[in-house]
Amino acid sequence: MDTKTKYLGLELKSPIVVGSCGLTSDVDKMVQMEQAGAGAVVIKSIFEEQIIYDIKRNTHVVAPTDNYGDSYEYIAMHVADDSLERHFSMIREAKQRLTIPVIGSINCFSYENWLTYAQKFQDAGCDALELNMAILPYETSLSADDVERTFNQIINTLRKTVTIPISIKVGTYFTDMAKQMQQLSWMGIQGVTMFNKNVQVDVDIENETLKNASWLSNPGELYNTLRWVAILSKKMRCDVSASTGVSSGDDVVKLLLAGATSVQVVSALYRDGIDTLRQMNDTLQQWMQRKGYDNIAAFRGKLAVAPAEKASVAMRTQFMKFFAEIV
Repeated sequence: MDTKTKYLGLELKSPIVVGSCGLTSDVDKMVQMEQAGAGAVVIKSIFEEQIIYDIKRNTHVVAPTDNYGDSYEYIAMHVADDSLERHFSMIREAKQRLTIPVIGSINCFSYENWLTYAQKFQDAGCDALELNMAILPYETSLSADDVERTFNQIINTLRKTVTIPISIKVGTYFTDMAKQMQQLSWMGIQGVTMFNKNVQVDVDIENETLKNASWLSNPGELYNTLRWVAILSKKMRCDVSASTGVSSGDDVVKLLLAGATSVQVVSALYRDGIDTLRQMNDTLQQWMQRKGYDNIAAFRGKLAVAPAEKASVAMRTQFMKFFAEIV
């Protein structure tokens, strides 16, 4: 069975991609991923806050002040460059040791650093770049229009800054998800990854403090991803990569049928080990053989909402099948 596919214009031997995570900050582990059948790896994101933390830790200064002047700026720039160089050195090593595509990932909050880091990822040899655009509507002063302008500004500028393919990774916090995703796909990007796994908040009732809940996704989270991939995959002008809730080879098949070009997996690797990739690929190939499909193109998007079809009607039909049993 031929499981090759194209994602972001890159040839992948498998549609199963290891998403950005701690495991993809270790080149030895990435080599194991390739051996287990990964089609590509997304390098662990660089977070702008991480660089700022390194600057504060190494300069022992909370913030630049008039007392430090140009000397602080010089030291801070040196520390930032050193912190970034460790990351890009790892990427260069990965490119030397892997034959599968290596995709960079960045997560910033300041406009300038989106541009700075993107260029550095390209210079380090990344085959593509995933923009982890986790812009969450926490502030009452932030409107949907503000979020849309931010996306547009960053994407338009980066398309002029780098020549490697660009994908954006988004969350579910859009008031007009379908419309916004389609419009983003018209901006010349090569892919959209749905969705970010946001950190969940819990409460420590003994210490009366907020704390992080488990950050691993669970199988039940697949269904929201599956719904939106099915709704949007044939209505967008770019590839769709499915992420969050993927725990088995069956999940990979489902998302491909819904129209995903690639499927990103992270939590299952933490729970069950890197060899899970091999099991997922085996399941995919066995299913294809059983169904008589020679390649992924023969069935990808078979269950997606057609371009001319109204998604509301398709989803309403599923609702009626379950609740009214009349369809």
